[in-house]
Amino acid sequence: MLSLLLSLPVAALAAEPPPRLVTGEVMPSLEGDLLSGREAVLPAAARGKVTLLALGFTYGSRFPVEAWCEHFRSLYGARTDVTLYEVPMLGGGARMARWFIDSGMRRNTPKALHDNVLTVYGSTGPWKVRLGVTDGDAAYLLLLDRDGRVTWQHGGVFDQARFDELRRAADALLAP
Repeated sequence: MLSLLLSLPVAALAAEPPPRLVTGEVMPSLEGDLLSGREAVLPAAARGKVTLLALGFTYGSRFPVEAWCEHFRSLYGARTDVTLYEVPMLGGGARMARWFIDSGMRRNTPKALHDNVLTVYGSTGPWKVRLGVTDGDAAYLLLLDRDGRVTWQHGGVFDQARFDELRRAADALLAP
């Protein structure tokens, strides 16, 4: 009987998982620190611009994230109405190594891109649910319109056919 009573509060406190992100909805707020040292909250920090977010959940996801970002930057990097954020999502004990991790990322990222890398420390579980993460080493991409609405999403390694979809979606948002 005592074990039943002790388990009741735990069950009562179990939170509902967050809903999966749906195309057409405004992206929930995501807070973190830019490599430049400033704090930022997305999608608010990108308001008024077409925005690609490339989220990664493991060290291995760094490579797919960078591949997607390099291709996107090559097409849209000179535009002032488009922005891109690489978003390393670091959970678990990463907070204890925060200084070391941030220093390494700053050292290995061109200074011109420091305002486009938003590191998020904390529980990654809710975002994994929102994005439907099935492969921790993949990149998870969200294309947002100027109001922060999700217009396209994908999870995986770089794929030219999917990149062409992304380009068409971005071009549609940029059309007059």
